[in-house]
Amino acid sequence: MAQQAGRQRPEPRPVPDSLEARAYLQDYTTLLDAVPFPSVVLDHRWDVVLSNTAFETLFGEVGPHPTAMPDDNFLRFVLFHPDAGTVLGEHESSWCLPALAHFAAAVERNGHDQGLQSIRRDIAQDPIMEAAYRHGLPHWIRAVGERAFAHDGAVRPVLHPDPRWGATDCRVVDETPTTLQELGYTRLTLVLRETRRPSARPRGARRSAAHLRVVSAAE
Repeated sequence: MAQQAGRQRPEPRPVPDSLEARAYLQDYTTLLDAVPFPSVVLDHRWDVVLSNTAFETLFGEVGPHPTAMPDDNFLRFVLFHPDAGTVLGEHESSWCLPALAHFAAAVERNGHDQGLQSIRRDIAQDPIMEAAYRHGLPHWIRAVGERAFAHDGAVRPVLHPDPRWGATDCRVVDETPTTLQELGYTRLTLVLRETRRPSARPRGARRSAAHLRVVSAAE
């Protein structure tokens, strides 16, 4: 996906200085591709460091976007890509709100990070997203408590392009080993469930401009 429609990454992915770390990531790529479920390694900005074939398959039908492709920056994809709702079921409540909560926590930890500040500026330029971030998100965090900041164990709906899966749920599993953690990375695997569920949104539908109506209604 990284080069589809002639698109290029906005900037090269940083690589560890250590040759040992580079070798580890090379071997870890082999391990990742052996996993049958979508699995991705992210840095603290949600830039995608590594992803496996199953991850690319899950998002393989989304259209091109200059800054929000799922294999570039997964947070930007969740928040800004118009096709996100065609893959991420119940997009607003199950994916956007948790993503905004994690982003808010990251900004609190690393407020001067240029990558995070760039995402913050893009949120501010979208009036609905900005209202959600400043007003709707605190309301939602108070309602759900600490679960707002938990990756591991969350069950979220997905709409898989492979009809063998179709509309189903996935459990988000944090599989970050110590070495990745020391490099500042997080590995998340989406464990797909075989039980199918009714699809609330046709696969061809795109997200409208008012894509966070659930959040704004909760203000």
